[in-house]
Amino acid sequence: MTRRYELIVFDWDGTLMDSAGAIVACMQAAARDVGVPVPDDERASHVIGLGLQDALSHAVPGLGRDQYAEFVERYRVHFLARDAQLPLFPGTREMLGALRARGHTLAVATGKSRAGLARALAQAGLADLFAATRCADQCEPKPHPAMLYELMEELDAVPASTLMIGDTSHDLQMAAAAGVSAIAVGYGAHPREALRALAPLALVDSSEELARWLQANA
Repeated sequence: MTRRYELIVFDWDGTLMDSAGAIVACMQAAARDVGVPVPDDERASHVIGLGLQDALSHAVPGLGRDQYAEFVERYRVHFLARDAQLPLFPGTREMLGALRARGHTLAVATGKSRAGLARALAQAGLADLFAATRCADQCEPKPHPAMLYELMEELDAVPASTLMIGDTSHDLQMAAAAGVSAIAVGYGAHPREALRALAPLALVDSSEELARWLQANA
C-alpha cells in the first residue's frame, strides 16, 4: 500500500486524550493553593504543550521562582486525582490501530514529562502502538523542533515523509521549524483561528474527521 507519510507523530493532551480541560482546571486549582492570581481559561490553555518553565512564566506570571516547586506539587496532586478517568477521544484506539496496520510508524511528541506520558500510555493501553516518544523533559520543548528532529533520526525518517498532528500553535510551529507537514485538530486547547493562521494541511473538527482524513490522505 502506498503511503504518503511513513512517520506520523501525535501530540498527546488535547489531540489523542481529552485532557485539556483537566489541565486548565488543575493549573487554576494550583494557583489558588499557592495564593497567586488564577489564570483564566484562555491563558491557562495557551500553555498546554509547552515545557514547564515556559508554561508557568506565561500562565502564572506572578509566581515567584521560590514558589515553582510548590506550584508543581499542587498541580500534580490535582492532576493525579483526575488522570485515571481522562478519556481518549472517540475512535482514537481504532484510528491508531488502523494506521499501524497500514504500515505507518507512529510516535508521540508531548509537553508531558516522561513519567506522565508513561503513566498515560499504560492507562490507555496504547504503549505498544508507538515506536518512539519525546517529552518536554527529554529535550528542548515545543515549539523548538528538537523533538521532531530526534524522532526522525531515531526512526530513520525524513521531513518529507513525516506528519505532525496537534491541537496547539506550539505543535504547528514545531512542525514548520522542522520542515514537517502538520494537521491541526480544532477540538483541543487552542482556538481554531490561531491554528488556521499557521496554515496546516488541514484543520479537523473531531477525532472522527481526523481518522477519515488520515485514511484518505496519509
